[in-house]
Amino acid sequence: MANGALRANGHPHPGHGVNGQTSAIGITTHGSNWYWAVTAVMAVSTFLFIGLSFSKPRSHRIFHYITAAITMVAAIAYFTMASDLGQTPIPVEFPRGNRFVDVNVGNSNREIFYVRYIDWTITTPLLLMDLLLTAGLPWPTILYTILLNEIMVVSGLVGALVQSSYKWGYFAFGCAAFLWVAYTVTYSGRRYASVLGQDISKTYTMCGVWTIFLWFLYPIAWGLCEGGNVISPDSEGIFYGILDLLAKPVFGALLLWGHRNIEPSRLGLRIRDYDEHPGHVNEKNVAHGHGEHAGLNDGVHSNDGTTTTTTTPGVGSV
Repeated sequence: MANGALRANGHPHPGHGVNGQTSAIGITTHGSNWYWAVTAVMAVSTFLFIGLSFSKPRSHRIFHYITAAITMVAAIAYFTMASDLGQTPIPVEFPRGNRFVDVNVGNSNREIFYVRYIDWTITTPLLLMDLLLTAGLPWPTILYTILLNEIMVVSGLVGALVQSSYKWGYFAFGCAAFLWVAYTVTYSGRRYASVLGQDISKTYTMCGVWTIFLWFLYPIAWGLCEGGNVISPDSEGIFYGILDLLAKPVFGALLLWGHRNIEPSRLGLRIRDYDEHPGHVNEKNVAHGHGEHAGLNDGVHSNDGTTTTTTTPGVGSV
C-alpha cells in the first residue's frame, strides 16, 4: 500500500505547510518510509525488552523498564516524524540552492523536527540512568549529569530554530555540556564501576564507550542538517535514524545482556517487592556483604528486658 502520510496530514505538493507557512526543504515519501521502518524497530524492541523483564523477579526489572521506556518514547517520536508532523518551517542560514530544494515553493524554509528534541529530552536522561546506575554513581552526580544533558538537548533545539548565525552559539553551549557528560561517563563512571566487580565494570565500559562514541556523531549530524543545511531532510532522517537505532535498541540489548547475572543490590539499589516486609533482609545477600535492604539490626538487650537496636549501614545503601 502506498504511503499517503504526507498528503493525509495536509502537506500536498508543493511544500509542507504548518501554521500558514511552507517548507521548500522537507522529507519526501522515501524519507517517510524510512521513518516508518525505524518506528517499527523501536516498537518491536519495546515489546521485546518488556517481555524479557518477566524472566526476572519484579525487584530486578529496573533496567528492563528504563530501557523499554527509551524505545517506547522513540517509537512515538518516529511515528510522528513518519507522518510529517511535529515539525515547523525555519528559514535556513545557508540557502545553498541544493537539488533537494523544491523550487516551486518560492522560499528557503527547511522543516525542523522539534519532536526529535522532545524525544531526546526524555530518552537521553533515561539512557544516562541506565549507564550511571550500572556504575553505582551517587545520586547527586547522576542528577547533575542529567541536568547538563538537558542543557545539551535544549541548546540543540534552540539553535535549530534560529535562522541567524547565533544558532552556532547554542551549538557551542550544547557541545560544552556534552563534553562534561562525556567526562562523567568515561572517567567518573568507570572508576565507580571498577570497584563493583569485573562483570559490572565490563558491562559499564562496553555500554559507556558505545554510547559516548555514538553521541559524538550527533553534533556532526546537527551541523550537516539543522545547522548547515548541507544534506537533505531524507538524508537527515537516515543519519539520525541509524544513530538512534544504535544508541537505543542496540544499546538496550547490550546493557540487558550485561545485566543478566547482576543483582541490583550490588549496585546499591534497594528495591522492595510488594509482598516483602519492609524490615526483611535477604540473608543470602547479607552473608555476602551486600543486602538488598541496606542496614543490619544488632539487638542489644538491657537489664530491664528492653532491646536497644543499632543499625549498621549496608554496602548497598545509596
